[in-house]
Amino acid sequence: MDQWMSRLKDGSVTYAYLGLYIGISSGQIFFNKWVLSSKEINFPYPVALTLLHMLFSSLLCFILTKVFKIIKIEEGMTSEIYATSVIPIGAMFAMTLWLGNSAYLYISVAFAQMLKAVMPVAVFILGAAAGLEVLSCRLFIIMSVISFGVIVASYGEVTVNWVGVVYQMGGVVGEALRLIFMEIFVKRKGIRLNSISMMYYVSPCSALCLFIPWLFLEKPKMDSAGTWNFPPLILFFNCLCTFVLNLSVFLVISRTSALTIRVAGVVRDWVVVLYSAVLFSDTKLTIINIVGYGIAIAGVVAYNNHKLKKEASASISDREPDNFNTQEKSEDVQVQLIPREK
Repeated sequence: MDQWMSRLKDGSVTYAYLGLYIGISSGQIFFNKWVLSSKEINFPYPVALTLLHMLFSSLLCFILTKVFKIIKIEEGMTSEIYATSVIPIGAMFAMTLWLGNSAYLYISVAFAQMLKAVMPVAVFILGAAAGLEVLSCRLFIIMSVISFGVIVASYGEVTVNWVGVVYQMGGVVGEALRLIFMEIFVKRKGIRLNSISMMYYVSPCSALCLFIPWLFLEKPKMDSAGTWNFPPLILFFNCLCTFVLNLSVFLVISRTSALTIRVAGVVRDWVVVLYSAVLFSDTKLTIINIVGYGIAIAGVVAYNNHKLKKEASASISDREPDNFNTQEKSEDVQVQLIPREK
């Protein structure tokens, strides 16, 4: 009886973490759109907003790890690794968030989410170019299904703003490059960091990469507008939500696995697409939209399943029989920084 109650308690906590992740991740996307939209808060400065997110994360990580020492930063970082791995990851992270948030000024949240479904295709193409992926018949079919689904979903879009599409696809390329750099970072440097450690190292670099375009692209616009439209309390909670999102990712991964977080991501995507039609007046979903996105998501699920089986096979072959269980637990709690705030 006690064992059954313990399992029930553990399961309840896990599902609570999953619900927290899906809720915060979806909410962050809606929150960003709400802040940037000219019909809502009207803070049309995506670079400035993303820069605030990175500065806030940098400050909070420093306070948690160095001042209060609540969380310990994992060792192994050197100046050479930082220069060759963390800086490229930070630059691509900044690019992803900047362009992804900029897309919300031109296209709906639902359509932006549909375009993000093409991410595995971008990751595969760039990974193949970097020698990390090998083309197979199965992968070719999966990539074709995803691409076809995104094309169908785009065809069903009522109003297509190509500026927004370019921004969103640029964000997809940036995220794909970030994932490629992360894979190189883990495989070739042999370093694995949890999300707090990764935020601690990456956030300041991303903030610096965002400061330069903000200084030249958005600061003149903000100055010419007179008094900056800067709602401090709203922006504070927006930044806090971003940080809590990364913490929720860490909590989910630490209690479950990479497969669970990917499945939760698919659920989150559907929540965002469907609820955006209710929350925002610029979202008009059509049957073609839904069918196309459904096809693309089916391809994404197949791709995630393929990748996880490949990773599982590789990790099993690398393990010794006597330390299989301990290494498996250790690897499960490692997490790459996932930019779900877009």
